[in-house]
Amino acid sequence: MPEAKKIAILGSTGSIGTQALEVVAAHPGQFEVEVLTAGGNADLLIEQTLQYKPNAVVIADESKYPYVKEALASEPVKVYAGSEALAQVTESDAVSVVLTALVGFSGLEPTLRAIAAGKHIALANKDTLVVAGKLVTEAARQAAVNLYPVDSEHSAIFQCLAGEWQNPVEKIYLTASGGPFRGYSAAQLETVTRTQALKHPNWSMGQKITIDSATLMNKGLEVIEAKWLFALKASQIDVVVHPQSIIHSVVQFTDGSMKAQMGLPDMKLPIQYALAYPHRITSDFPRFDFLKYPQLTFEPPDTVSFRCLGLAYEAMAQGGNMPCVMNAANEIAVAEFLRDRLRFTSIARVVETTMQRVSFDAAPDLGVLRASDAEARRVAMECAAG
Repeated sequence: MPEAKKIAILGSTGSIGTQALEVVAAHPGQFEVEVLTAGGNADLLIEQTLQYKPNAVVIADESKYPYVKEALASEPVKVYAGSEALAQVTESDAVSVVLTALVGFSGLEPTLRAIAAGKHIALANKDTLVVAGKLVTEAARQAAVNLYPVDSEHSAIFQCLAGEWQNPVEKIYLTASGGPFRGYSAAQLETVTRTQALKHPNWSMGQKITIDSATLMNKGLEVIEAKWLFALKASQIDVVVHPQSIIHSVVQFTDGSMKAQMGLPDMKLPIQYALAYPHRITSDFPRFDFLKYPQLTFEPPDTVSFRCLGLAYEAMAQGGNMPCVMNAANEIAVAEFLRDRLRFTSIARVVETTMQRVSFDAAPDLGVLRASDAEARRVAMECAAG
C-alpha cells in the first residue's frame, strides 16, 4: 500500500475543512492530518486536534493563542498563532498536499508560500485564483506544482478532462443551481431576508458562499477561476442554470462531443478526488438513482435580476487588479448583508460602485494586489454605509 498522504488543512473549522476531515476519517490508511489551521473558532480547532492528532495547529486570531495552547498542553502538538505562522506551516517538509479552504483574500499568501515550497494544492479557495490567477498559475508552473480543484464544478471539468489533455476544448459549461431565489424578479429580491438567503436548495455550505450562490456571484467567481485553471478565454466559459445540481459541469470538445460529470450534490466527493488524485478510492457516499430524477432541466441565468454574474464577467474582461477589487468589495457587501446592514439587492450596487472608484492597474504584482484589496474594502464600506 502506498504511504499515506500527509495533509495540511487551512481552514479546518469551516464547511470544506470539516468535510475534508470526514473524508480523512473514512480513509485512515490513505491520509494523515499533519496541520490544521483555524481563523477564530478555537473550540472546534481544539476538538479536531484531539481527534486527528496533527503535528501542528495554527489559530490565526492571536488573542486566542493562550486558550488553545493551554487546552492542548498535554498533547504532542505544536501550537502557533497569527497569519505568518499560518503561511509558514504550509512549508513543512512533512506536508505533501495543502488543502486551502480559507475564505477570501486571506487564502492567497499561504497558497503562494505552499507552492513555493513545492506542495501540491487542493484548491477550495476560489478567491485565490480570482484575485491573483496569473501569479498563482505562473508560480505553480515554475514550481512544477499541481492545482487540484475542489469546487464541485471545477472538479467536474477536471474529471472530464482526464485522459483528454491533448484534445482542445471548445467550451465548458459551469452549472448553477440558481440558488434560493431562482425565478425572482428584481422587485421581489428587494425584500428577501438574510434567513431566506441562507437556505440553499441543494448544497450545505458556509454562510459567505451561500450568499454568493444566492446572488450568483459565486458562479461569477467560478468563471474567473475556470479561466485560470483550464487556460480558457471568457468566450469559452458559459453558465447554465441546472436546478437539480446533478450535472456538475460539462466539457465540449472541438469535434462537438460533450462530457459531463454527474452525481448527487455532496462536497465530500470532489474533496476526496482532489486529495486522492490520481486514484479514485472507494466511498460510502449516497449513489445517484436515475429513476428518482426522471427530468433534468436547464435554463439561462438571469443576469438582469442577478447583476453579480455580469459584474464578474466585466472584471474578468478588464483584467489586471479588477477581479481583486470586485472580490474585496463583494466580501464587504456580503458581510454587511449578513449583519442586516445592507439589502440583498445592494450587494451588487456596492460591488459595481467600488469597481468604478478604485484605481485600475493592468499588471499588478502581489504588493499592488494587497493595496487594491485594502482600497476596495475601504471604498466598499463607504458605499455600504451610504
